[in-house]
Amino acid sequence: MLGGVRLSISSVFGEIYTINEVPVFKTFLSGRWFLSGETFDVKTPIDGSLIARVSKPDWSLVEDSLSMVREVGRWRVRELPGDERLEIIFKTADLLESRIDDFTEVLVVNAGKLRSQARGEVMASVERLRKAPLDLKGIYGDYVPGDWSSQTLESEAIVRREPYGVVLSIIPYNYPLFDTVNKFTYSFVAGNAVLVKPPSADPLPVLMFVKTALDAGVPPESIGVLTLSGREMSRLVSDPRIDVVSFTGSTETGKEVLRNAGVKQFIMELGGGDPVIVLSDADLETASQKIATGITSYAGQRCDAVKIVIAEEPVYEDLKKLLVTELSKVRVGDPRSEGVGMGPLIDEKSVDDVIEAVNDALRLGGRILYGGRRLGPTYVEPTLVEFTDKKALEKAKLYKDEVFGPVALITSFRNVDEAIRIANGRRYGLDAAIFGHDIVKIRKLVRYLEVGVIYVNEFPRHGIGYYPFGGRKESGIGREGIGYSIEQVTALKTIIYNYRGAGIWHYM
Repeated sequence: MLGGVRLSISSVFGEIYTINEVPVFKTFLSGRWFLSGETFDVKTPIDGSLIARVSKPDWSLVEDSLSMVREVGRWRVRELPGDERLEIIFKTADLLESRIDDFTEVLVVNAGKLRSQARGEVMASVERLRKAPLDLKGIYGDYVPGDWSSQTLESEAIVRREPYGVVLSIIPYNYPLFDTVNKFTYSFVAGNAVLVKPPSADPLPVLMFVKTALDAGVPPESIGVLTLSGREMSRLVSDPRIDVVSFTGSTETGKEVLRNAGVKQFIMELGGGDPVIVLSDADLETASQKIATGITSYAGQRCDAVKIVIAEEPVYEDLKKLLVTELSKVRVGDPRSEGVGMGPLIDEKSVDDVIEAVNDALRLGGRILYGGRRLGPTYVEPTLVEFTDKKALEKAKLYKDEVFGPVALITSFRNVDEAIRIANGRRYGLDAAIFGHDIVKIRKLVRYLEVGVIYVNEFPRHGIGYYPFGGRKESGIGREGIGYSIEQVTALKTIIYNYRGAGIWHYM
């Protein structure tokens, strides 16, 4: 559908698209930008308008690109001195910041973000690039003396880290720019070549970032964009020329990647949807404001979004009222409009999933405290569903699965053990949040909650990864985070030096 929303970006990106009825974006493989005969449509979630088409490579070009990055590209990066790689990253940050208006525009139009959220994602991406020196702590190795074992006397070893070679970065639609930048930064600074599989729903920020990185000096043989459909991922991830898969997305897709990829290194940031536990001594006004933000930020389309609120009985009724009040303040609409606090979901099916999950909760005895209505093809009200029956709660789709939208459950607990059981009963273990001040209760929750990150008196938000994050159970493998992800994209190599009989050491 043409009309409605139109995309407008500056001529600095003129090399990567042509103008027809809508912009037709090229993709970058085998060291060049190209247009293929086949394209796919890119629509805005704001009103469903067609805003662009993107070139889709045939498999022969993918093969050529995989061969080039394996045979040439990985060595071009590895043979750049580390300080030169850092200079390229810093220049990428400067160029990205200078193009903030273009990237903000494309995140609003292509991803449906509020302008403030889009600008925030650009600046978070700039900061992530500039924080690359903090990743270097993960590259340094160790010296191991041999005199602590009779088997290794008169020897010593150096344990070093070196790049695996080729990292495939698979990007989700919710943070298409930042997740690309993050995965690029820790992979490239360590000396790896990077291939990016962008989300089909909003690939434009990824293509624009790759153009920016190339302008900053990234070797063209060492980076590529695989604008393929999800159906072709099994063939791609199984390719032996790829050493590391860094994937952010749903648990179900992550499992499919693991089934098909074979023996590789993985960083898997999978499904979540986080529990929040509110203690009886919490500041309820502050907690309700933060929880409402955790439910509605980017329309709940975040792996760290709040999906279940578990409140201690003495404050349960008060918290409910405050939370309903906060959710009622959120104005839903076109993200380009002043005063709008929540924009669209990425597509119509996402709204279908929210409505289906809410109806499932109602069938099981849940009660809508706020919201629950579809407001348009891609728009839905923030929704809060109450369960008093804990057994029924645990059967609900909203509890068992991660529903990507602005919807959360709420229930009460009598003691900390019950709160732990409810929170840990889900198959996910990404984050949790605790609001309150009783240090004994907080300390017990911290010990027993089966998650990767716990926020105390704050709603879950991963930000630039300054603090490492990642999940347990079905929420992932490895960690995203400055200085931590680098461990998965570099290999340990031990070099043992034998000096037996050389007279270097004289032992008693």
